[in-house]
Amino acid sequence: MKLYHLVLILLLSACASPKPLTAEMKLGSLKAVNLEETITRKDELMMTWSLTAFDSRNKLVGVASSAWGVETIRKGAVLSFASQAPVQVMIPKGGKVVASLVLIEVDDYTQAQQLIRRIRDINGWMQVPAGFFELGTELLTPLKYVTTALTAAGLGVQVADRLDKDDILGQSSVEIHDQADSRKTKSPSVTHVPARFTGRHLRDSFEYAVEYDIHLKRMKIKPASGR
Repeated sequence: MKLYHLVLILLLSACASPKPLTAEMKLGSLKAVNLEETITRKDELMMTWSLTAFDSRNKLVGVASSAWGVETIRKGAVLSFASQAPVQVMIPKGGKVVASLVLIEVDDYTQAQQLIRRIRDINGWMQVPAGFFELGTELLTPLKYVTTALTAAGLGVQVADRLDKDDILGQSSVEIHDQADSRKTKSPSVTHVPARFTGRHLRDSFEYAVEYDIHLKRMKIKPASGR
């Protein structure tokens, strides 16, 4: 009888569906190598980032977003995001996930704080109904991925487009595709992304270094309750 129960448990375990493959985006650090504002010697920054999941037909099926700021940064400052909660989405079989991040120099402190609060009110991963938001196959910039995620999560185009009105210091994106090998392995994998943002604004130059990780693991996550 014990042998029968043991065989039954093994059969049920073999038939049980594996936990879904999940992507998790975790911020690491931000370093102010050189500032945009040389007169005040400080920049007021915010960041917003997202994961957008697409099925095998390149249709948007899920989003997750978060934000940080507004913080006053001086030259040489190094910030750690170890306490920042990650964002997560499930990767459809044969699909992909795009991790995107935007660093922004804030012009309007009050409006930026309101935007950050609204982004943080989004409770995790949002499933996007089929046909709700069509992207097609056009190549999108990191900013477009972020604003698309915010719009699909119910923040509205007007709020998402608020990002365009501030000074974009840098954008970063990385695509991770579902592959047969990634579904066979049980151990998590990590993609480390070092992003360096440089440029000029009028007579001032700036340089920021941002690092973040994309973890692939098998775990179940609950979608948010609604928009």
